[in-house]
Amino acid sequence: MSGKKQRVWISVIAGSALILGGLVLGRTILREQTDGWYPSRWGANDQRGAANRVTPEKTLEAKNLITRGTIYPLGRVYETGMPMFGTRHYSLRIPQAFKITGTNQPIYHDELVSGELGQIGTQFDGLGHFGIGELFYNGNNRADFAKPEGLTKLGIENVGPLFTRGVLIDVARYKGVPQLQPSYEITAADLQGALQQQSLQIRAGDVVLIHTGWGALWMKDNAKYGQTCPGIGVAAAQFLADKEVTVVGADNWSVEVNPNPNASLGAPVHQLLLTKNGIYLHENLNTADLARDNVYEFAYVFVPLPLKGATGSPGSPIAVR
Repeated sequence: MSGKKQRVWISVIAGSALILGGLVLGRTILREQTDGWYPSRWGANDQRGAANRVTPEKTLEAKNLITRGTIYPLGRVYETGMPMFGTRHYSLRIPQAFKITGTNQPIYHDELVSGELGQIGTQFDGLGHFGIGELFYNGNNRADFAKPEGLTKLGIENVGPLFTRGVLIDVARYKGVPQLQPSYEITAADLQGALQQQSLQIRAGDVVLIHTGWGALWMKDNAKYGQTCPGIGVAAAQFLADKEVTVVGADNWSVEVNPNPNASLGAPVHQLLLTKNGIYLHENLNTADLARDNVYEFAYVFVPLPLKGATGSPGSPIAVR
């Protein structure tokens, strides 16, 4: 074989090896992105995720925590001027009064509400809210279920009522401050330390609420509230996922630390909890009263508004002790 032909064959072989190597590498990366998190442990057709952990036994466990009858509202008032992420909006208008024929002069008001209802104010993130690339919980591809009229899978109507044991982890108290610093990343060690300080353990099916003190800024310094926030990092989120919780909530706007310490990542905790583990997020909670009264264990009660096809739910959860 001539030198020229040898060089041609070497080029062909090298090129083929490069292409094959690229395909193998691409498939390896794809496997790393997808393997292990779908199908769900509750089946390939499951749309409820961690809500499946709220069993009759968990509800009875929560019921037994109610010894004083004290109710703690955890939701914020929905009002004009409340902090909102990005371009989200909220408005409420009262149209003209309507009269009904009758000698008793009946008259009534309605209201007209506009906004991204599932993603403003105190908000409960559903499994159709956040994904990885085009894939959402249980490997559902958004091209198959995200329609202009609503989600045909993973809509918030699939969650159902939640009545289960709730746990407050007061990280601010554990760190000895009324409010954590902006963009402070809560670690797994922080969660473990606070739980030990509170003589408390997390059990499967629990709702875990995290008190950072950031909620004190709500409607007092909205600019600071929405600019950054302390919250859990990926390692802390994995700690909670390993505990098999149902919901993770906080008194901030994203539950997770923002911005992420790794500037190349955007909302990785949302992906880890919602997308990979089917664990819901409850944002913009008011946990101040629970923290003030040192109430660390309670019955958590919330019924997501069954907006068919919605990505999340507004509403006012309660803690009962």
